Amino acid sequence: MTSLGQSGATTTQRRRPVNALDTMRALASKGEVLQVNPGELIFASGESGDCMFGLLEGCVELSWNGDQGHEQIDAGDVFGAGALVTSEHRRYGNARALTPCKLLVMNREKFLFAVQESPMFAIELLGSIDQRLRQLKDCTRI
Repeated sequence: MTSLGQSGATTTQRRRPVNALDTMRALASKGEVLQVNPGELIFASGESGDCMFGLLEGCVELSWNGDQGHEQIDAGDVFGAGALVTSEHRRYGNARALTPCKLLVMNREKFLFAVQESPMFAIELLGSIDQRLRQLKDCTRI
């Protein structure tokens, strides 16, 4: 962003890119933050899913196919949106806290509102998923 300083000189400020978690924070209410202890299961494969999560603090492991596949999610990222966009609204993997975690919970109603009212939220979410998928693909190269 370029702006005019007090002396009239032009200054440039860098802003960090907005991500899906920022949109979740903007729509959140106080009661939507969840504290999770290390080792605690956040959701399990096969469960019905009515929310997604933004990881404010900590580290979460996602696993699937009987723990044959796994991925680590770090603070600043989002996960669990798949259950909100599939017709059966089921979880296809497990999420377990690796460290003490603080999660921001977004229910399906707020998710749909965010997608409708802030199309950039959907783009940010797709970008996050794409980046994670690319990292997983890189891990499988020989």
